[in-house]
Amino acid sequence: MSALAEVLNNIIYFERQGESLYNRVFVVSAFSGVTNLLLENKKTKEPGVYHQIANNEDFHQLLNQLVAQLKEINKKYESLGLDVKVADAFIEKHVKKAETYLDNLVDVLASGYVSREGILQAAREILASIGETHSAFNLSNILQNKGVNAKFVDLGGFDDMRPFTIDQRIREVFSSIDLASCICIVTGYAKGTEGIMREFDRGYSEVTFSKIAQILKPEEAIIHKEYHLSTADPGLVGVDNCKPVGFTNYDIADQLADVGMEAIHPKASKPLEINGINLRIKNTFEPAHPGTLITKDYVSTLKRVEVITGYDKMLIIDVYDPLMVGNVGSDLQIMQVFYDHRISYTFKATSANSISIVIWESDFSQALIDDLGKKFEKITVEKSALVCLLGTNMDQPGLLARSTEALAKEDINIISAGMALRKVNIQFLIAREHFKTAIIALNKAVGQ
Repeated sequence: MSALAEVLNNIIYFERQGESLYNRVFVVSAFSGVTNLLLENKKTKEPGVYHQIANNEDFHQLLNQLVAQLKEINKKYESLGLDVKVADAFIEKHVKKAETYLDNLVDVLASGYVSREGILQAAREILASIGETHSAFNLSNILQNKGVNAKFVDLGGFDDMRPFTIDQRIREVFSSIDLASCICIVTGYAKGTEGIMREFDRGYSEVTFSKIAQILKPEEAIIHKEYHLSTADPGLVGVDNCKPVGFTNYDIADQLADVGMEAIHPKASKPLEINGINLRIKNTFEPAHPGTLITKDYVSTLKRVEVITGYDKMLIIDVYDPLMVGNVGSDLQIMQVFYDHRISYTFKATSANSISIVIWESDFSQALIDDLGKKFEKITVEKSALVCLLGTNMDQPGLLARSTEALAKEDINIISAGMALRKVNIQFLIAREHFKTAIIALNKAVGQ
C-alpha cells in the first residue's frame, strides 16, 4: 500500500476505464510499518502502543505520536489526489474514538474483576483495525477525488455495536452495495464476535479477503504482492536463474506456507479451495504479467520441480528414550505436549528410540522442553535449516539422487530427509550456514 501510485496505475486503472473500473472489491492492508507501531515490530519485536497497555503504562502519548505519523503518511499522497485536510480530520476522529474504547478497557482491567487475556485481546483488535481503516479511507478518498465512484467499506465496526460474527458483518455490509456501479475499498481488518486476531493475529487481511470471496463468489481472487511467486528466491539464486511459477495448486500453496513462503495463509486459502475459487498471485510492478494461477485440481503435465524454497531458522527437537522401541503411544505422548503448548511442527522423523521434530525457531518454548523432559530421558535441541523441492507432479526416478548429489558436491551434510506418499514435497534438513548454498545448488541441479 505504500507504493500507492503503482497500486493506482498498475492495479486499479490498468487496462480499465469508465464502467470497467467497477464490480471489483479491493481488500487493503495498512501502510508499511503502521501495524508495527500499533502492536509491535513483527521482526524486531520492538513494542508498540499495545505493549504500553499490556504493561499498565500510559499509552496516550504514544497514541498521539501515532496520529502525527499517520498525518505524515497522508502528506505523501497529496500529489496523488488525497484531500489531506479531510484525511487528517478523519484519522484524528477515528483514533480519538479508539482511545475512548481503550481507556474503558484499561479501567475495566484495573478493576480486577475480569481476566487480562480477554481485555488485552480486545485492545489488540481495536488497535489493529486502525491501520487498515486509515489506508482504506485514503485510497477511497483519492479515487473519489478523481471522479471514481469508490465506496469506503470499514469492516472495523467502530460505529456498529451489533454482535455480528465476521461472516455476518460482511454479508450485512455487502447486502446494500450495488457492486456493478462502484468499486469497493475494504479494510483488511474485520470485526467479529470471534475476534479475527485470536486465531490469525497479523495474518488477518488475507482471512478477510478470503471470507469476502467466499460470500461474493468472484470469477477470480487476486492477491497483489511486490514480487512474483517464483521457482526460487531471486535474491538467492539471481533473477536470471528463476522465473514465475505460472500454475500450481492449493496443495503446493499449503506446502509453501508450511515453510514460511506464504502465497496465502492456509486458513485463508481453504474457503477459496472448497468453493472452487481460483487464486492468482500477481506482481504489482509488472501488471501485464499473468502471475501465478492457483487452482484446486492443477497437476503439471510434465514431471518437474515447481518451487525450490525453505527457511533457515528452524529447530530440531530430538526426543530420545530407550523405552520407545516397541512401545505404543510414545509419539502420541509427544504430540500431546506439543498440542498443550500450541506448537505446530513442520517435519518429523523417527528411529527405534527417538523421534525428531522440526519447528520454527520463533515458536520455541523452554516450557515445551521442560515438559518433554518430564516424560522422556533426553531432549536435544539443535539449530538447522530446511530446504524443500515442491511440485504437483515430480514423481520422477532419480530426483532424490540428483538432489543429494548436488548437496554433496557442495560438502553439505544432510541431517535428515523425507517425503510423504503424495510426493509433492521433498525436504532436507541441513546446517543453517549452508542454506543459501543449498538453494543455489538444488536450483542448478533440479530447478526449471
